Amino acid sequence: MQNNLSSIARQYTKKTPGSAALYKRAVDLFPSGVTHDARYLLPHPVYIDRAQGSQKWDVDGNDYVDYFGGHAALILGHNHPAVIEAVTRQLSKGVHYGASHELELEWAELITKLVPCAEKVRFTNSGTEASLLAMRIVRAFTGKKMVIRFLSHFHGWHEQASFAVHSHFDGSLPVGIPPAMADGVILCPPNDAARLKEILESRDDIAGIILEPTGSSFGRIPATAEYMAKVRQLTKEHDVLLVFDEVISGFRVSPGGAQEVLGITPDVALLAKAVSGGLPAGAVVGRADVMDVMTMRSDPDWNRDRRITHFGTNNANPVSASAGVAALKIIATGEAVKKANDSAERIRRGMTEVIAGQGLNWIVYGQFSEFHVFPNYENQDVTLSNIYSGTIPYEVIKNGTTQSIVFEVRAGMLLGGVDLAPSPCGWVSAAHSQADVDRTVEAFEMTLKLWKEEQSAPVKSS
Repeated sequence: MQNNLSSIARQYTKKTPGSAALYKRAVDLFPSGVTHDARYLLPHPVYIDRAQGSQKWDVDGNDYVDYFGGHAALILGHNHPAVIEAVTRQLSKGVHYGASHELELEWAELITKLVPCAEKVRFTNSGTEASLLAMRIVRAFTGKKMVIRFLSHFHGWHEQASFAVHSHFDGSLPVGIPPAMADGVILCPPNDAARLKEILESRDDIAGIILEPTGSSFGRIPATAEYMAKVRQLTKEHDVLLVFDEVISGFRVSPGGAQEVLGITPDVALLAKAVSGGLPAGAVVGRADVMDVMTMRSDPDWNRDRRITHFGTNNANPVSASAGVAALKIIATGEAVKKANDSAERIRRGMTEVIAGQGLNWIVYGQFSEFHVFPNYENQDVTLSNIYSGTIPYEVIKNGTTQSIVFEVRAGMLLGGVDLAPSPCGWVSAAHSQADVDRTVEAFEMTLKLWKEEQSAPVKSS
């Protein structure tokens, strides 16, 4: 099999023998050998031993500038002292009380101060749970059954959300999802205000619209501020609830999320990842009257027939709450977000210069604390404006995440000491330094050179 690997993959394998050995064990234990699809990488994923600040180290002792960032959760970087101190203190007091505690109040109060739409809060254990609960809330509040989703937008892996995200853009269902589970969802093309208006005008059974306010996958398929304003206008005109999925954009675009920057207040929002400083947690926040569909009353008929029941053993657990309080107090100043956004801009600028120097028609783009690499799978003439105008179809951008070129870019960057997230992309933290930025740009240049050499090498006969 080694002979079938590309030059980049062979060099990566040579650098990471410990990871290769662990992956050989993993394939007998886990489907695909991984515990999360996004960690899948050919010829094998990298196995991490420890992390600190902007860095992490694998089992072979190699160090990497980390842009996976706890799946975008670690805005402050790994092991921020304030977060570690808070969690360590809480661990000595207890990890699960099975009861209410003061930390959950402090946590929720911070969220309501930061997030414009957050009049009331309900904690969950993940973003997927928050997404599932939010869809139920808007249906219960309005008494209507349909929720509009946008093609390519990600809202977790439950049955109402895990199709037409990375594939099946024709609305067909992946294996394992019963048609009845998808009957309450209407799919709309992203960034198509005319089609959205048409759907809203043709039906009277729509409870809400859920979308990522920065566009699919934190801006990989970008959405403009003008488009978001139009969505808000249409929802108000048709008395439809607007749900912002701020699982990634929450606290990363600004301390108040994308809704603060856009000046658009949704009725409901989803939070996760960053809300707890990287520990497991999520939340649904929103208008008090909407959130009160979960409130118990003295009326038994209401409680039985109209109130949403919601459980979750680890909801607002004190360890996650302690981390969340510590992280949000720092994020609230705005300095961490500004630093991450500024570093991301320098990375995008540097990588763009590398692309030009290598004579490739690739694009690096982003708006906030992220950078997306579009390797131009079909080798089209493409510009940055094509990405933001939608000239490059969202299907082309999204479908590329499983192509071999993506694995080559990620493995090449790992060779250069940089770990990217799939697609490929990177989520920047406040811990990233100028030295990290420089190393990232250098690794990108090395990766493109290796890739070009691979493309120009003569094909070996078998």
